Amino acid sequence: MSFDNAYEAITEENDSRWAFGTGFEDPLSGVDTTVPSGVDGAKLAAYCLMLGDDALIFSHRLQEWCTNAPELEDEVAIANIALDLLGQARLLLARAGKADGSGRSEDSYAFFRSEQEYRNVRLAELEGGHFGHLIARLMVFSIWRLALLQRLESNAASAGKSASAESSVDPVLAAIADKGVKEVAYHRDYAAQWAVRLGDGTELSHERMQEGLDATWPYVGELFVAHQDEFVDSPSLRPEFDAILDQVLAAATLTRPEIGAIAGVSGRMGRDGVHTERMGFLLAELQSVAREHPEATW
Repeated sequence: MSFDNAYEAITEENDSRWAFGTGFEDPLSGVDTTVPSGVDGAKLAAYCLMLGDDALIFSHRLQEWCTNAPELEDEVAIANIALDLLGQARLLLARAGKADGSGRSEDSYAFFRSEQEYRNVRLAELEGGHFGHLIARLMVFSIWRLALLQRLESNAASAGKSASAESSVDPVLAAIADKGVKEVAYHRDYAAQWAVRLGDGTELSHERMQEGLDATWPYVGELFVAHQDEFVDSPSLRPEFDAILDQVLAAATLTRPEIGAIAGVSGRMGRDGVHTERMGFLLAELQSVAREHPEATW
């Protein structure tokens, strides 16, 4: 199946669910994956891995909340958010394999890399806690990711108008961002509504929501650390992030935490393959079937 452009190909109608060993179809089948002139393929692949790993790992953490959310409606909402992020991960990991010329599949990237090869921010791998912790993590992650995806869209539009644009933009990555914006806008709205409901609710719910925000805050600074392989300047996203977050915190009667950031190791953090102690356990679970049966199909 072929399509006129990446935007037409990457749609809900052409989406398919994914599980190891099911003989899935390449999510970029029919898309022109030629790396445009002026775009560094290795850098593009590295950036797609960063964004894809963020989505894959956080999706896994959200899936752990199935059967643990306070109401059935939230079971469905959280599961759908996890599936949205899993779909984004599929596209981004597949794009990485096309961009660097390796031809590696999404399965290869998801199931057959070591912990040090993952490039997700450490916020995505945090686990456990109560519902207030989940909402705080989802809110922070979604506000940041939506701003990032919107910037990728904006950069693509600017590059399209000017042949002399300082940095070229990959149309496939731009199409993935365009699809992701629609999804993550809902994620952000869902988390913000719950933050307000809990924060401006009972004394106990307020306490729990503030606890969740306080526990998440040490990992926020990492989201805005510049990296040599990024296509969006991470520090430039901070003002928009702060403005949106402050609106939610005001409505929720929550206090912005004054807690220091969790330091990296010699300045290296998630984007550099340095993770929390939780990451190894997460990957052991995520990769167990694929590692046990690497050639399986069913």
